[in-house]
Amino acid sequence: MKLKYLYLKRVFDVILSAIALMALSPIILIIAFIIAVFDGLPILYWSDRSGVNGKIFQMPKFRSMKPDTPVVATDLLQSPDAHMTPFGPFLRKTSLDELPQLWSILIGDMSFVGPRPALFNQTKLIALRKDARIDQLRPGLTGLAQISGRDELSDEVKVQFDEKYLKNISFDLDLKIIALTFIQVLFGKNVAH
Repeated sequence: MKLKYLYLKRVFDVILSAIALMALSPIILIIAFIIAVFDGLPILYWSDRSGVNGKIFQMPKFRSMKPDTPVVATDLLQSPDAHMTPFGPFLRKTSLDELPQLWSILIGDMSFVGPRPALFNQTKLIALRKDARIDQLRPGLTGLAQISGRDELSDEVKVQFDEKYLKNISFDLDLKIIALTFIQVLFGKNVAH
């Protein structure tokens, strides 16, 4: 059942990401223009992330931080707000900085739902996920940990949510996670930076 669903999930990801990219292209272009004019180039920030079976891939986001920002998880920065671009807080609060990841979903590096891809240097989180076999899942734009605390969760707690998702993966659970993600984005919940 899970293998069959994972195949259908991939088909769903391709179709939905293609539709979303086309439908949201005016918004994507407007955001790109605003970043270029007010924050300068580059428009996108490509970060090395851990994907399926630990394979590193480059994940795009609209750039919300200054180019000289250290490459660490935002919660590890001394003063994250000092590294933000003028438009950055709005992008982060609304999660619009994540829109370029629709491309990652389309090409197969990511899925709409799965564990959020760890930065290449988040070795503890990567190791915990590997031990729990979570690294076999395609990373997601959103996931169970995202709707359960996001920036506020420790690595251990994130992995507990990832394990729960792995054990209970289903169409119903994915729909629930997507619906709850939309609600949280609308109300700006669980976004520390």
